[in-house]
Amino acid sequence: GRRPRNLHRSGRVSTRFHLTGATIPAMRRACRAPRSAKTKATSMPQIENLFVTQLYRAQITGQALAGLLETCLGIAAEDRAGQAWSRKNAYPGYTSYASLSDLPVRASMFATLTKRIDTHVDRFAQALELDLGDRRLRLDSIWINVLEPGGHHTAHIHPHSVISGTYYVDIPSGASAIRFEDPRLPQLMAAPPRLEAASRSNRQFVAVEPTTGTLLLWESWLRHEVPVNTARSERVSVSFNYRWE
Repeated sequence: GRRPRNLHRSGRVSTRFHLTGATIPAMRRACRAPRSAKTKATSMPQIENLFVTQLYRAQITGQALAGLLETCLGIAAEDRAGQAWSRKNAYPGYTSYASLSDLPVRASMFATLTKRIDTHVDRFAQALELDLGDRRLRLDSIWINVLEPGGHHTAHIHPHSVISGTYYVDIPSGASAIRFEDPRLPQLMAAPPRLEAASRSNRQFVAVEPTTGTLLLWESWLRHEVPVNTARSERVSVSFNYRWE
């Protein structure tokens, strides 16, 4: 064909093409396919989940852990340093967080528990598709929490760790759940509130209710808290951190 000529008519530009008859059917076929594909694509909108926050949940039970509650309460009764730290820092109950760093050595039952937790942490790391290279995730710290009725634990994260979690030794009826916060919340400056019946994935706070024997794992940057314990007895748990070493 010839080169197009621009013709100025009434201030508008018109382009005229001179094509041979043999090229017209091919041009029509070429034009029809893209229009059809584009129409199909635009008629089916999609919503994808990006940057998903994952929570790992499992149950750990068995005869090997049958005396874990008594072991935790026995250590809490003897740990004077932990009791003093809890009083000084207004912890409502007892925690060995700042006093004991050798629970798996101190009591064989904790050694058994950490071996079980190790397996679940490895599975969670695979689900997160973490590239650990020639290193692995290792237990960095583990401690006992005895939260008395009316007690709570304010929102916090676990710095310098990769995966954190809690194993629930004894959860009496009415005990508080653990509540997780949407990590994007500080950026939602002008967002309206979510519907009361919003799906779990769209909520800004999600409460997870464990039972005795529940293991929960999450990435350590995920902010969480324990609301007021409304049970009539103590809520006993074991928390821990894993580092990349």
